[in-house]
Amino acid sequence: MAPGGSAWFCGAVRIPDGLLTRLAVQLGRPHGVAGRAVGRMLNRGNRAVITAAVAAATDGAGGGAFADIGFGGGAGLALLLERAGREGRVVGVEIARTMLDAARSRFRADIAAGRLELHEAPMDALPLPDDSLDALISTNTIYFIEDLAPAFGQLVRVVRPSGRVVLGVGDPVAMAKMPVTRHRFRLRPMAEVIAALDEAGLSLLEDRRVGNRDAFHLLICRRRA
Repeated sequence: MAPGGSAWFCGAVRIPDGLLTRLAVQLGRPHGVAGRAVGRMLNRGNRAVITAAVAAATDGAGGGAFADIGFGGGAGLALLLERAGREGRVVGVEIARTMLDAARSRFRADIAAGRLELHEAPMDALPLPDDSLDALISTNTIYFIEDLAPAFGQLVRVVRPSGRVVLGVGDPVAMAKMPVTRHRFRLRPMAEVIAALDEAGLSLLEDRRVGNRDAFHLLICRRRA
């Protein structure tokens, strides 16, 4: 059926809007048994953009303090821990308790060693000190944020002057073709996202296309001093 109808047809399979809505809810905040499956799916499906985001944020450097905001299935945490090395530290912030519980189990040795700390919080209320990070990444998060200004303001606050913020965002034109994004997603033009980053105090260094058929924009930014 057309967008706005009661179902979506994929070949001969009819997918009701109610199922798409439940999937959208899980993508925004994975929870329960289904949420754990969604976390694994996100790790697989977003591997390319997460890997590229970590490389762009850390710029090949060992040590330092890095964060993944909205870490989902935890793939970014694992890569940041590798990049930080024994002398560095990593922070993970997530709103989904199911994802936090999974990360606490998976990374318990790193938590015990003081290399990783995890927090339950939204992007617009980060429980982190000012100027405490060398760089941070956040991928596939802004579709579920109502107001970008306070969220991006928090990213700027916790990153040190000249520190990097790397945002992974699905191309809005491509994402608009996915039926699930009609439910609870906020798809913004890239110009609007980039303008919000600039207003928050972040200078765009590069809008890099990554993923299958350039499906993602990797917005590589530096905090203005």
